[in-house]
Amino acid sequence: MYGPVPSRRLGFSLGVDIIPHKTCSLDCLYCQLGSVRRTTCRRRAYFSVRGVLAQIRAALASGQAIDVITFSGSGEPTLNRNLGPLIRGIKRMTRVPVAVLTNGTLLGREDVRRDLLAADIVIPSLDAALAAPFRSVNRPHPSLRLSAIIRGLARFRKEFRGRLWLEVMLVRGVNDGPRALGALKRAVALIRPDRVQLNTVVRPPADPAAKPLTARRMEKIARILGDGAEVIADFPARRPSRRAGGFENAILAMVKRRPVTAGDIATALGRHRDEVLKAAGRLLGSGKIKSVRHGRNVFYESA
Repeated sequence: MYGPVPSRRLGFSLGVDIIPHKTCSLDCLYCQLGSVRRTTCRRRAYFSVRGVLAQIRAALASGQAIDVITFSGSGEPTLNRNLGPLIRGIKRMTRVPVAVLTNGTLLGREDVRRDLLAADIVIPSLDAALAAPFRSVNRPHPSLRLSAIIRGLARFRKEFRGRLWLEVMLVRGVNDGPRALGALKRAVALIRPDRVQLNTVVRPPADPAAKPLTARRMEKIARILGDGAEVIADFPARRPSRRAGGFENAILAMVKRRPVTAGDIATALGRHRDEVLKAAGRLLGSGKIKSVRHGRNVFYESA
């Protein structure tokens, strides 16, 4: 568990990570965690349901600002076969909405769809609807078939009563061409999500060749995809309650999960940017974190 951390879509999100580090069915070109190297589609019970729920209960009781409880983190959450019991357990203890960020690859399976039905928000990814860009961007497990993934998404939409937001990660020169966008538009029409959220490579990717699109190009693609498509905006800054515990430990917990900027840390932890830079400097000096420049931004990562 980590956070709450600022999310551009969800507000302050308490992250629930129920998968071992970089355990995924895809090895995406743009992944901020680095290369998965070996993909899997096998579902397993990785962690104790009781233990995870106890941690969530403690976080809810701590008084921190929590807008949503989000299954995400360092792997694909639907690979945990206890996802359904965990979601239902959270729903019994709080009215805070539950969201699941998933790559959508296992939604062709009835057991996975059934597990996700209890969530309030499901945000699956679909970065391409043609086989060639799908392989190039997502580097899938050999057993996965794009047509089955799209059918699974469409079927889940028919069954699911919550909010379904389809995320598309665009990589310049890989999945943003006319044919790729035309196929994606047809897939969106079949799936019928509530929103289509367009993202691009804003954090250091697994492959340095993965480059972002410009804001102008992103807006143009949103218009091509039609009503309901939007470019994901930056998270609006607001101040949560201060976290208990050491400031530097809080920073370490954030960078362990994903690369973050000084601004991300300041927003999440309710501290002035100067405080963040001083603490980050100490952590850099001790070798506990490292800094990586991506575009115009400096990100802090776990060393």
